[in-house]
Amino acid sequence: MKVSSRKTGSALSHAPDDWYAVDWRRVERNVRGMQIRIAKATREGKWRRVKALQRMLTRTLSAKLHAVRRVTQNQGARTAGVDRELWDSPESRRIAVDRLKRRGYRPLPLRRVFIPKANGKERPLGIPTMHDRAMQALYLLALEPVAESTSDPNSYGFRSHRSTADAMSQLFKSLHDKGSASWVLEADIKGCFDHIDHDWLERNVPMDTAILRKWLTAGLIYQGQLQATEAGTPQGGIISPTLANVTLNGLERELMAHLGAKFGTAKAKKLKVHVVRYADDFVITGDSQEVLVNEVRPWIENFLAVRGLQLSEEKTRITHIDQGFDFLGWNFRKYSEKLLIKPSKKNAQAFYRKVAETISGNKTVKQEDLIRLLNPMLRGWAQYHSPVVAKQAYSRMEYLVFRRLWWWSKRRHPQKNASWVKTKYFHSVRNRQWVFAAPVVWKDGDKGLFELYQISGTVIKRHTKLKGDFNPFDPKWEQYGEKLRQDRMWESMRYRKQWATLYMSQGGLCAHCGTGLTDETGWHDHHLEYRMHGGKDTLSNRVLLHPHCHQQVHAGKLVVTKPVLY
Repeated sequence: MKVSSRKTGSALSHAPDDWYAVDWRRVERNVRGMQIRIAKATREGKWRRVKALQRMLTRTLSAKLHAVRRVTQNQGARTAGVDRELWDSPESRRIAVDRLKRRGYRPLPLRRVFIPKANGKERPLGIPTMHDRAMQALYLLALEPVAESTSDPNSYGFRSHRSTADAMSQLFKSLHDKGSASWVLEADIKGCFDHIDHDWLERNVPMDTAILRKWLTAGLIYQGQLQATEAGTPQGGIISPTLANVTLNGLERELMAHLGAKFGTAKAKKLKVHVVRYADDFVITGDSQEVLVNEVRPWIENFLAVRGLQLSEEKTRITHIDQGFDFLGWNFRKYSEKLLIKPSKKNAQAFYRKVAETISGNKTVKQEDLIRLLNPMLRGWAQYHSPVVAKQAYSRMEYLVFRRLWWWSKRRHPQKNASWVKTKYFHSVRNRQWVFAAPVVWKDGDKGLFELYQISGTVIKRHTKLKGDFNPFDPKWEQYGEKLRQDRMWESMRYRKQWATLYMSQGGLCAHCGTGLTDETGWHDHHLEYRMHGGKDTLSNRVLLHPHCHQQVHAGKLVVTKPVLY
């Protein structure tokens, strides 16, 4: 790709005077080059070299810039820690880079907050300060290549390019044949993030032990009281998911090695034991109930005990595939020896409650505004379930949502009859009747209808699972990773056609810095000729940029042109 916009790049030997003058393409290249070297040393088992390269990376200016950008561009950027400090200006971000130093670093306690869970309970989160978040992001850059290179092939949670759909596809592969395993151990770790043993982490996590110890023992503040953190890695920290993954790495490989050593390779294969893990939830298949009860579960309990963890008695069970089980919001069950994966009842009920609360909590808003609130929710839920057998669940959910919206519409006009209410809020669109839609005037001046997202119109398409051995820090997987990223971004944009067209026309790269656009980085829609200057809203006048690149372009009054693909 040829990128025509250029910045007066500052040297990366010292902190930039202007945050918007940073050459982010160079930053990305420097960081990735070091990460590839760390991953290579890990695969070769050269742990002294790994440690030296990690130390080198965490001291580079590129890594510090990358870390500050990450914590100021993600969703938590507007949530402060106990110091109430936010880095919401270019100057504060520039100063923050200089503060990322190991010497004299002392993390502040976490701010304890609680968020509701689907089952009505609350999940505790520990919110670090911006400075501590940036330090975690910095050291995560050095830890991630090691974690990826040592992870189990069928571990899918909190890892680059991996998703719940990959875990689902692997389970389908393990269970769909007639001769597949018939029994499943559904495992759930009791308070995984809260109980990981600190001593085990310090001995086994390949990173700066002194820094890790400071994070683990920083404590937390709740209702004005300082509480000690004697175990666990609190949810809310950027590095916490990777620490949990490192803790559970080996569960699949070591279990297979144990069974192979005890029964021999041929007999172990006949046991049909397969592990699929997503974060701290995992499923293990087996040919018989006995092998799961007598061999697998005791081994798993010992594996976890060493790390200070234990299985949840309430949530851990052994189930026959004909009875079915729930995992990651889906129900897996065989009907007459045919495996069907559907949205679970629990997932559908939790989603409907969320939609119903949104509708009932916005009784007086304009219809157009209610549709703007509901569409991302409906689209997200429908797309999540699009790789499975979901048509029946779609139709049922659409009916329930319609019923709620009819109640919302009638309540606003108690003196009007049903025919009047239907005419005002529901319309005929193409071959569809009773479409909840609001009359609007589009940007180009044309009048039209702004429709509620049609759940039942979501295309059901089988997910293509990524290869288990894929390592984003191994150059031999570079081409595979690029195609995977573009294919998945295309899928996520499929129902936003203009963005999808722009994304493909740019080769999946930012039109300013030339690096990849991903769900994690996000993107902004930029007009080449500003609309206030008469620029049109056509695709020929628009490009996709990273959010920080978009800020950079506007702050520096830089010129961006349509990228040229070769």
